[in-house]
Amino acid sequence: MAEEENSLPILKVNNLTKTFGGLVAVDELSFSVPQGIIYGLIGPNGAGKTTVFNMITRFYKPDSGKVLFQSDQGEVDLLDYRVHEIIDLGVARTFQNIELFNNMTVIENLMAGGHSQLKTNFFQEIFRLPGFKAKEKETRQQALEILDFLGLAGKENQPASSQPYGVQKLLELGRILMAEPEIILLDEPAAGMNDSETNRLAKLLQLIKDEFDITIFLVEHDMSLVMDICQQITAINFGKKICQGSPAEIQASEAVQEAYLGRKEN
Repeated sequence: MAEEENSLPILKVNNLTKTFGGLVAVDELSFSVPQGIIYGLIGPNGAGKTTVFNMITRFYKPDSGKVLFQSDQGEVDLLDYRVHEIIDLGVARTFQNIELFNNMTVIENLMAGGHSQLKTNFFQEIFRLPGFKAKEKETRQQALEILDFLGLAGKENQPASSQPYGVQKLLELGRILMAEPEIILLDEPAAGMNDSETNRLAKLLQLIKDEFDITIFLVEHDMSLVMDICQQITAINFGKKICQGSPAEIQASEAVQEAYLGRKEN
């Protein structure tokens, strides 16, 4: 734990605030996500967790605050960038609802995730010149390797829409890996999964962190999953931070118990 606590932060949220029609959804929220760990953001329904993700990835504009990210260009404020520019910096995310291209095959969905890595120009793409073909072949091979890593080898030419729910969740995760991000934000990754699928997801996220050297930042309601895989956690309620620390510290927090149960434990 000491090594993780001393890790440099890859993401710093400073005094982030967002209101909707006078209702404060996120209230001067600050926390840091160390590089190279699995970090959790938890809280009761309506606590503001997804709103935080939406501000970090620029789907919402905060009223105030900063979101500092340690990119290849040095520390940048993500609020200075547009939505489509965020992934180029190394930040990728999933959503609560699965966002696959259902009219495409499994491998086509993954290759779409690698589009931002295709360093080709307009004419190469239009006329399918050798440079584009070579890069497309490389992207396809990368997609096949990720499918194998996810345990989905052999499904590459099947329609994405025909896959079971758990497989579709894995495909969404695979598409993110194609973008080669530095950090991935997972919004309810275990939602709708059964116990077996959730256990498999827990092991997979650990492997992704270790083998791809990616920091994982997740919002999740499944507390057993969060406590099992997260090294550090921030708990919020009504948009304010109420506790931050290790899983053991979060579990022992009276503020967290009160937020979830509506009362303090005796």
